[in-house]
Amino acid sequence: MEVQAGKLLSEIFYPSDLKKFKPEELKAVCNELRQYIIDVVSVNGGHFGASLGVVELTVALHYILNTPYDQLIWDVGHQAYGHKILTGRRKNFHTNRIYKGLSGFPKRSESEYDTFGVGHSSTSISAALGMAVASQLKGETDRQHVAVIGDGAMTAGLAFEALNHAGIENSNLLVILNDNCMSIDPNVGALKEYLTDITTSKSYNRFRDDVSAVLSKISELGPNAHEMVKKIEKSIKGTLLKKSNLFESLKFRYFGPIDGHDVAHLVKVINDLKHIPGPKILHCVTVKGKGYALAEKDQTKWHAPGLFDKITGEIKKSSHLKPQPPKYQDVFGHTMVELAELNPKIVGITPAMPSGCSLNIMMKAMPKRAFDVGIAEQHAVTFSAGLATQGMVPFCNIYSTFMQRAYDQVIHDVALQKLPVIFCLDRAGMAGADGPTHHGAYDIAFFRCIPNMIVSAPMNEEELRNLMYTAQLEPLHGPFSIRYPRGNGVLVDWQRPFKTIEIGTARKICDGEDVAILSLGHIGNEAVKACQELNTEGYHPAHYDMRFAKPLDEKTLHHIFTQFKSIITVEDGCLQGGIGAAIIEFMVDNNYTAQVKRLGIPDAVIEHGEPAELWNECGYDAKAIQNAVKSLVKPRVTNSLVG
Repeated sequence: MEVQAGKLLSEIFYPSDLKKFKPEELKAVCNELRQYIIDVVSVNGGHFGASLGVVELTVALHYILNTPYDQLIWDVGHQAYGHKILTGRRKNFHTNRIYKGLSGFPKRSESEYDTFGVGHSSTSISAALGMAVASQLKGETDRQHVAVIGDGAMTAGLAFEALNHAGIENSNLLVILNDNCMSIDPNVGALKEYLTDITTSKSYNRFRDDVSAVLSKISELGPNAHEMVKKIEKSIKGTLLKKSNLFESLKFRYFGPIDGHDVAHLVKVINDLKHIPGPKILHCVTVKGKGYALAEKDQTKWHAPGLFDKITGEIKKSSHLKPQPPKYQDVFGHTMVELAELNPKIVGITPAMPSGCSLNIMMKAMPKRAFDVGIAEQHAVTFSAGLATQGMVPFCNIYSTFMQRAYDQVIHDVALQKLPVIFCLDRAGMAGADGPTHHGAYDIAFFRCIPNMIVSAPMNEEELRNLMYTAQLEPLHGPFSIRYPRGNGVLVDWQRPFKTIEIGTARKICDGEDVAILSLGHIGNEAVKACQELNTEGYHPAHYDMRFAKPLDEKTLHHIFTQFKSIITVEDGCLQGGIGAAIIEFMVDNNYTAQVKRLGIPDAVIEHGEPAELWNECGYDAKAIQNAVKSLVKPRVTNSLVG
């Protein structure tokens, strides 16, 4: 539903329109932009607090910079709603994160103002530095390159790697540190404490301000004095300030901390920084959720609250006549506590997603045995490996799409040493409105090729509990991955006593004839629906829940290839290297012949939308499975008259 913009905002279609306003009018523009974001997100959903926190910064940047010629890169991108609204997309902003609508993140193919596609954290400084060096090589010395990165994203190794390189490049780069002490959950670690020290240290800030004031007075004495000031400033920054400031020690010129909600001051500072060469960092202190009291108070809850009443703040729940099954992530969280009570060696690890993956349940119950390591997937994996060498049983929970970032650590630090790290891959398969940067499309394929790795996927919440229970039993099996989707599962009695699952065994869901459906994971529930409908039409497919992509249940597969000449594989993952590919490999290696039809994510980038919409688009929902069966076999008509 399109929302009406305020009087000033309705006049702004592109940054060129914003520049027509007087500086003193920008505060009113900010107020209208903030209200517009509240109005739209309350009725359409999406990320919320992050964009509210950078309204003033967004307006100031587009007011001063010559975008899109000047390159503006938003780290992660869930804070870029204001940016999208000011850059030609206000009229379509109501389609944000909706199937076939605007992406929830900056996207190069969507707008020339989106200079770099984002969705994962900590990429902005590297990308901006690459752009800045390219501009140097092309002789575009007037071009600005600005990376806006949060203090949470700054904890990742990639951000430090980029800072380390940028410090030795004399490139036109400005890094804006959006410091609000939050990512999705409150930030953790030494960097957070360091930034807090900078913003609160009266001695550091007083000394810096006093030095600036004295040097300013001296420079007024004439040209010779000005040269002397530059030498003194360089000497001071090279000794006292450098020793007390991390960024100065990396050869960045550091400015701040400043109030990130004072748009007039931001405009002045950013305009000044345009004329200072070399790498610079501007430290802005902001409040996530600024301007909406409830979002300021509970920033984790209001990161992406869904639909809500903007007046009362009541978050709207979907009304269902039937009871709803629990979310997979909540089953994981409660099961972690149960298992940890049974096994004192169990520990939990997550890279900055405790509320998203529900490890926060264990963090509250057993704070010394659950670790949020910050946005640092590589460290999370190798930290888990270190724990495993000392006899601990680490459950390392990383979203499937973020596990891609730690692939080397999985191979080098875990699999080669056959260490018993249990990887719980949340958000596997189609991730919904977050889109292609967040779809967990590749983990089956990239884990299946790793030696010593067990690759599993539960079809429901009870199976998730049993796989978690099995993974921690002695003797430990080495690296063990369990993938499951975001959100609700199916209605099962998931709280029954734990049951051991034999590694590499499938289970038969239903008998059948002529064709066998082999599914992996939650998508098997679509196969159940398909079989129920097909039975009413005279088709009788068999259905097997494979449970493991590695090792395969070879005994069951020998039986299937002996009994069936038509086979359909179904997976919520990429077809290249997935469970379907594994089954075809088995068929070839064992000299079987059969007609095999694979359903899953094709070799293409899949955009955002509800999972059911995307399953349908990719052709592996219940209807697609039915059509696949009908394309391979004919119905068996028994005890009925035809005519």
